[in-house]
Amino acid sequence: MTSYKYIIAITFCFGLLLTSCKSEPTLQTYIVDNQESPNFTTVDLPLSVLNLDESKLNEEQKATYNSIKRLNFLGYKKDATQAEAYNSEKEKIEHILNDESYNELMEINNHGGKFTLKYLGDDENSIDELIVYGNAKDTGFGVLRVLGNDMNPSHIMSLAKVIEEGDIDMSQIKNAVSFFNE
Repeated sequence: MTSYKYIIAITFCFGLLLTSCKSEPTLQTYIVDNQESPNFTTVDLPLSVLNLDESKLNEEQKATYNSIKRLNFLGYKKDATQAEAYNSEKEKIEHILNDESYNELMEINNHGGKFTLKYLGDDENSIDELIVYGNAKDTGFGVLRVLGNDMNPSHIMSLAKVIEEGDIDMSQIKNAVSFFNE
């Protein structure tokens, strides 16, 4: 009789464990699930791709640069013959990004598509993940995950200006860029 109660208790605990797990997809699981799928490309970008001379950065820019750990890119190239598949994948990614855990920093809509900047973290000045999502009606969509610790978006924008003027190693991001031009 004791083993019967033990089995029931184990079964109950296991059932509780399974039902308490969040079954909603996350951006990370979406990327992992689709990294080998047709029309998708993924690229893990090292910070060295930015090719920054840290000696030319001010203290705020250095702290921001050092708070970034890695960059992940997922792109979906739209195929004119598979509009339904594109719309389905676009809906999936937008559903994930519309989760309440993602806080929106800004959104820009134009006649050709949409650009959204979101983050995960406690507040706007101490974020752990910055997400840049863009879609264009003619080419597809892309998601860039900027992963780090205690990043500050305004400091990232300051660093972005330095990056624009820098000498980015395009060979490392060639796959992501050429993916949409094929």
